Amino acid sequence: MLVLGIETSCDDTGVGIVADGKILTNEVSSQTLLHSRYGGVVPELASREHAAVIDLMVERALAAAGIKATELDLVAATRGPGLIGPLLVGLTYAKGLAWGLRRPFMGVHHLEGHLHGALAGTGAEPPFLVLIASGGHTHLYDVPAWGSYRLLGATRDDAAGEAFDKVARTLGLGYPGGPEIERLAAHGDERTVPFTVPMKGKQGYDFSFSGLKTAAVRFAEGGYAPADIAAGFQRVVVESLVGTLKRAARDFDRRRVVVAGGVAANQALRAALRESGLQVFLPPLDMTSDNGAMIALAAWNRWRRGEPADPLSLSAEPYLPLGEDS
Repeated sequence: MLVLGIETSCDDTGVGIVADGKILTNEVSSQTLLHSRYGGVVPELASREHAAVIDLMVERALAAAGIKATELDLVAATRGPGLIGPLLVGLTYAKGLAWGLRRPFMGVHHLEGHLHGALAGTGAEPPFLVLIASGGHTHLYDVPAWGSYRLLGATRDDAAGEAFDKVARTLGLGYPGGPEIERLAAHGDERTVPFTVPMKGKQGYDFSFSGLKTAAVRFAEGGYAPADIAAGFQRVVVESLVGTLKRAARDFDRRRVVVAGGVAANQALRAALRESGLQVFLPPLDMTSDNGAMIALAAWNRWRRGEPADPLSLSAEPYLPLGEDS
């Protein structure tokens, strides 16, 4: 079964094709250079860029997979959450393509896509915990079965990736902030700057990262070396994510955990997860950022489990919760 997936929830135009769960191609057009001058994503510019390149990206994906559009069995796209303008570009294009080809259409939850991207090629099945950490999300779910998602905790303010971006801006680094912080942290001492782990010792499984930005500003004004600030900040974010995940795994008797999203590319986080004593599933580095293959994988999994196609009247939902009409 050939499935084409489109992802345009933020600033990457992704088109991927999978055949019976195997990735044939995963084409991504990044907008990093477009938005880097602003230090973050400008929604209107992102929408226009998606509209400008999406047709070319679909053609490129079909060519890379060596197939024709008429050979597709299913067309899918992200329906939410995300920025409404970018979401509408991909969703509308996918519905139009499905209608023109007379093929079924599926709208996919963005976070469910990240989950399937992390599990690509592993054959792993629930139950497991899922931590999704990115620029827009920090969510922890218990997944007892496919299609069943229980939200255990989420960030109360900034997402983890957003915090990386903001601290990078404080230190005069580039965008996106995650890779910049990681590079600088390699030259610093993670224990010199007295950061504290947010939410440590609190009940529940929520996260909080906005206070780290304020602390980074204070430490920078206090004369601490930028490399030490970067190293200390990275340390406490990793401790917060891994510590909360381990506690939830213990409390819910889950040894298998999936960690996905852009922050999952951070090498310090990956190292800490490998030493956590848990069975950890991490995405390949090229699957950590937003992409179309993860959307195609999620749609293929839903289809093989007998879920019906969605109507072409399906709307984009910028604040769509996972597990509720997802």
